Formats: sequence, structure tokens, C-alpha cells
Amino acid sequence: REIELTRQQKKYYKELQDKMVMHAAGEEITAPNAAVVMNKLLQISCGAVYTDGGDSLEFDIKHRYKVLREVIDESSKKVLVFVPFKHVIDVLTDKLRGEGISTEIIRGDVPAAKRTDIFKRFQENDDPKVLVIQPQSAAHGVTLTAANTDVWWGPTSSLETYAQANARVHRSGQDQKCTVVQLQGSGVEKRVYSLLDNRIDVHTKMIDLYNEMID
Repeated sequence: REIELTRQQKKYYKELQDKMVMHAAGEEITAPNAAVVMNKLLQISCGAVYTDGGDSLEFDIKHRYKVLREVIDESSKKVLVFVPFKHVIDVLTDKLRGEGISTEIIRGDVPAAKRTDIFKRFQENDDPKVLVIQPQSAAHGVTLTAANTDVWWGPTSSLETYAQANARVHRSGQDQKCTVVQLQGSGVEKRVYSLLDNRIDVHTKMIDLYNEMID
């Protein structure tokens, strides 16, 4: 689903694109350099960017959040929300819980025993209704058929992670049609989703992506 970036996001996104143009004019772009910049553009689009000093700068996520709430309200079952960036997970979970939506977090720093308990409650109980997930933390071996909707808050750059994460609801025991919703508000997000949907390894296209973003 299309989402308009907020004014602040547009400002930072444009500033980074301008820096990319200047950088490309001065030297050859390598794949690792391109990957770092693409990651920053994706972070801005998702709502929080990590600065060179390691701090995080938060943006207003009201437009993206509004669409997510619509998807949650429309869903006939529970919902998985895949969020590729750790800091956004906290911001988003706080908003959902603040509006009375029972939400749990699955990411790398959640102990294995706690994850197992969350997955069990998600499958067997009414609550939680929503799992906010760092994609690589639930990409393998987990059955989450209590949900029939996957929402991608922003795209992952890993084709395998994308496919495996979506497979969590497409497993034995699923009794309803499953929906994958891609939230996108920037050119780089649309392009990465397109690569994922066409089963193309995003990592092999970083320099192409960089050049497309400065055209």
C-alpha cells in the first residue's frame, strides 16, 4: 500500500540523495558503499535512521501507522508485522499498546524461552493479537497460522528472509486465505519490494539501486 512520507522524512531523504549524487560524481561506487546508503534510505522511509555516531533519529510515522491500523482492523485473524529495523520496533509497539492492541515483540534480544512462550500464546490464546517481528528472528521453523496477514512495515534486503518470513502463515493448519501487505512510501522501497517479488537477490543489485536513486 502506498504511503506518503512525512515532510521531515522527505527532507532527510532528499538530502541523502543529494549527497549520493555528489559522491557518485567524485569516485566509483562500490557495492558495500551502495549497501550502506541504501540501508539509510530504507531507515528514513521506515521512521528512524541511525546516525554516524550510533544514535537514532526518529521521524513521525503517523501516515504509515494509520495504514497499518487499517490493515489490522480489516484482518479476520491475527497479524504479523515485520519491521526490519530494531529501533522502529520499540516505537511501533508502544503506539499499538497505547491504543489497546495486545502486542508482543520477537527479535534477536528476546530469549529463546520467552520467544517460545510468545509463539505458543499467539497460536493458542486470544492475546496477543499482533506480533511485531524483526524478520530474521522468526524466519525458520515457526508456525504462526493464528495469523493470516503479513504486513511488511518496510522491505528486508534478504530474499531468503522475505520468503521464509511470509511462509510462517502459509503452513499446515492455515484455514484462511493469506494476505501479504507491503507498506511503501519511497522509491527505494518500491524497487526493493519489486526485486523481492521477482525473487532477485537484492544484494547483487546494490550498485544498480544506487544509480537508480540518483537518476
